[in-house]
Amino acid sequence: MNNELLPTPKCIRFVELSEKTLRALADGDLAGGSAEAGVALDEYFVSDRSRYIFGYRADQIARDPSAAPWIARAAVSEPDGTVVGDAGFHGPPSEAGVLEVGYTVAVAYRRQGYARAMLRELLVRAAGEPCVRTVRATIKSDNKASLATIAGFGFTRVGEKGNEQDGFEFVFEVPADAMQTVG
Repeated sequence: MNNELLPTPKCIRFVELSEKTLRALADGDLAGGSAEAGVALDEYFVSDRSRYIFGYRADQIARDPSAAPWIARAAVSEPDGTVVGDAGFHGPPSEAGVLEVGYTVAVAYRRQGYARAMLRELLVRAAGEPCVRTVRATIKSDNKASLATIAGFGFTRVGEKGNEQDGFEFVFEVPADAMQTVG
């Protein structure tokens, strides 16, 4: 019998990133973004990839302020208060009740269980929303870490999209009623 202890699941809380915070980060202003968010954000938040995404999300909120509670959040490890990444939904639920998740763990905190903690919290939030029928995750076919992260959460592969130049992505979905057991 293996006497090794199983790792303790990570606990996180989310801090909403406002349009103003997202704009500061998109402009490369880590200190301003951190001050706006009220938490010390990691350098990851001003990487080229993050700056592009946060600019896109800020524009999304500017077009539709009601989308703000659904989108970008800093993921804060508890109880230590370290910001370990960001997560949220790509927007509010569609008319069909579909909500797409997105999450990224800062490089220094990868492979420690934080992605699973983020996904768990996102699914709990989605399960608590009566208008949500389905949660979708779209993952690049070669992203083994994200493919492993969704395992065990009840997702089923429902399709793929993309092309040879940009790469293929797999589309996974889980029905909201299956999410009642998440946690």
